[in-house]
Amino acid sequence: MNKYETIKAGDIEIQFCLDADDTNGQSTMFECRIGPGARVPAPHYHEAFDETVYILEGTGTFMFGGKQMELGLGDSYFVPRGITHGFENKTDKLLRFLAIASPGVFGPSYFKEIAEVINAGGPPDMAKIMSIMSRHGLVPVR
Repeated sequence: MNKYETIKAGDIEIQFCLDADDTNGQSTMFECRIGPGARVPAPHYHEAFDETVYILEGTGTFMFGGKQMELGLGDSYFVPRGITHGFENKTDKLLRFLAIASPGVFGPSYFKEIAEVINAGGPPDMAKIMSIMSRHGLVPVR
């Protein structure tokens, strides 16, 4: 049984599988469920952790270091810190993937804070979103 709550932010659901406490700070792992037509997050890079994604269902359009690629069931990609990336679901089907951040400095608090802004109604306050990203080690790139 998973001890973590599902975090919902608009068309996105996040379910943590492991956090830093579970791995002695070595990594965190979470599942992302991205609704059809959703584009998230703002292109960004990480200062203090690497990320690996593994597609569980559907197809996503990912941008890694200026290259755009489609990743589908069973595909994976390693994103070293400092590489700008982002993704969107251009399809009419659900996109599900696992993400692993290493070391485990990135946790559920980021998604909970983002969810508060996204779920507040109306257009999201981008200044708040950028501030939250920065506090959690994600550097937005415009």
